[in-house]
Amino acid sequence: MHFKGSNILSVGQFNADALQQVFQIADQMAPYAQRKKRTKVLDGAILGNLFFEPSTRTRVSFGTAFNLLGGEVRETTGMESSAIAKGESLYDTARVLSSYSDIIAMRHPKSGSVAEFAEGSRVPVINGGDGPNEHPTQALLDLYTIQKELHHHGRTVDGMHICMIGDLKYGRTVHSLSKLLCLYKNIRFTFISPRELAMPSEVLNALSNAGHQFNVSDELTGVLDADIVYQTRIQQERFASLEEAAQYRGRFRLNSDIYTRHYKPNTVIMHPLPRDSREEANELDNDLNHNPNLAIFRQADNGVLIRMALFALTLGVENLVSKYDTEVVWFSDKANY
Repeated sequence: MHFKGSNILSVGQFNADALQQVFQIADQMAPYAQRKKRTKVLDGAILGNLFFEPSTRTRVSFGTAFNLLGGEVRETTGMESSAIAKGESLYDTARVLSSYSDIIAMRHPKSGSVAEFAEGSRVPVINGGDGPNEHPTQALLDLYTIQKELHHHGRTVDGMHICMIGDLKYGRTVHSLSKLLCLYKNIRFTFISPRELAMPSEVLNALSNAGHQFNVSDELTGVLDADIVYQTRIQQERFASLEEAAQYRGRFRLNSDIYTRHYKPNTVIMHPLPRDSREEANELDNDLNHNPNLAIFRQADNGVLIRMALFALTLGVENLVSKYDTEVVWFSDKANY
């Protein structure tokens, strides 16, 4: 894969070599993300951070990643605050806003919208999520996390057993992650969801064609040997009404008791966040917060590393980062908090 100047729109763009290249650069970004070093490699560059759908972690981590490389960030949040609300096309929006930026990260509620925007953009565009379709940077950070967590336990991605739970129909994170995992070998998948929210057939077909095995269930059982459990939120924003979404909320709750009874002692717990901690949902209980296998916050931290790597690669500065090192003036040891 040729990164420089390219859009990052889909996990389908990546092969095994491209994944490892991203992960190697992400590893090199750790000292900057941890504030042990500073770099000004993107000094003077501007990120257009365009989020036309609600977001916290993804939006802020894109901005943080760009700032950590020395660049500046300009943001638009919400459809109502943009010219799109006045009827402007995505093409026109792209032509104008790309003249103000060196690279754009974008989220939009409609499938295919980011690719449509990219057609009019004069600069590279990174997909921060397009409706229920894809979320490539989340899939990359998820896979990066899986690789690191399994390595800690002496395992590899090849041959692992992953259990995905919750809203698998509308959960774009599990769609993109499953497609990326087609690049690996002999993976077993267990998909647990209400029948109405099952993993789409196109994803299942892709897994079959890649030689993987999967089991589909609507019961939270039969996963005693899972290496990874990936819990998801009910995507209420994708339903016709809140009432329709509410009937599925809280159906598959993971807490310390269920984890102890149904999973191995070292099964890694993941979630793309935000987790719904309301009493009627509580999909990932707070009683797991001190479980060392709860990787959700390490997962979120990894998002900054992956997005820093993608910015560096897409803008062609991956080999110049250390050249523009500067001293750290202020440092806070977060490990003590």
